[in-house]
Amino acid sequence: MSSNELSERERRVLEAVIQSYVATAEPAGSRMIARGFGLGVSAATIRNTMSDLEAKGFLYHPHTSAGRVPTHKAYRLYVDSLMHVAPLDALGQARLKEELAGASTIETILRRAAQSLGVLTQELGVAVSPRFEEAALRRIDLVRLASDRVLMVLTLDRGAIRTIFVEVPGEIAEDAVSEVARVLTERLAGLTLRDVCATLPERLRDATPRPEAEELLNIFISGGGQLFDRATSDDGQVVLGQPSLLAEQPEFASGERLRRLLELTETRDELAVLLRQREGAAGLSITIGSEHGDPRLDPFTVVTAEYHAGGLSGVIGVIGPTRMPYEKVVSLVSHTSRLVSDLLH
Repeated sequence: MSSNELSERERRVLEAVIQSYVATAEPAGSRMIARGFGLGVSAATIRNTMSDLEAKGFLYHPHTSAGRVPTHKAYRLYVDSLMHVAPLDALGQARLKEELAGASTIETILRRAAQSLGVLTQELGVAVSPRFEEAALRRIDLVRLASDRVLMVLTLDRGAIRTIFVEVPGEIAEDAVSEVARVLTERLAGLTLRDVCATLPERLRDATPRPEAEELLNIFISGGGQLFDRATSDDGQVVLGQPSLLAEQPEFASGERLRRLLELTETRDELAVLLRQREGAAGLSITIGSEHGDPRLDPFTVVTAEYHAGGLSGVIGVIGPTRMPYEKVVSLVSHTSRLVSDLLH
């Protein structure tokens, strides 16, 4: 049902009930709506309108309360047709910019952005890192850590760093390590990690380093793309803010809902799948309750927007109870996604 199928009075009463419930977490009664929202009609008229909205599936009575609470259907109508989103004010913009100032890598920017979103919305801030297999390789450095281990440091587009431990047989001279790092950079810089993984042996086979470096180079030739595969093994990782902020909300006072919240933060692979499905969506993506297709997520709303880092992309947003201040959350998520994109360009 669209808002056009509700009367003007029904739309105004529904909007008032949602705003009241979001602000107080208490079921809204007709007298309170009449006193607090200036709708210009009596409490009796509002009570009758609320009954009509309940019959249409937009409100329900929790337990024996005289007040009513919005349903998921009501929140969907509100998000699609009733809410009024204003751009983030100058103070909020300045605060976000300050929180992200000084962050130089994708990982740091996303971590700070998720934490800041959580604090500013009092929800659970979330972000999904890009798929680095599409990132271009800029430089390879090798650092000898021990006689049998070398650390390979991959510098990618947009300041992203990936590290891989490489086992080596016995002591290798420092100049041999430097020589192989030079060869790897010369042969592989500019390629995406996906291309490196697919073509590594062929690109290195005719390289002619000094004899003392051949043994180390052969490790990369024989290891093929499997070595570089490790750099993309955590692609699309979920970054979370502070779950404790969300746990303080009234919805999670009961043990059952708090348990669901904890399960959500502990099963990050499943959460990553849910969030990755939102990549490529134009503008904001808002899913409410049963729309997630997973009963464990029924108590939650997820609001995300895509960010871009050159050819890479991911999503950032918040997870919270369906009773959330949608206008504020939408404004903050929209601005944060743009800010993150600007910082990563």
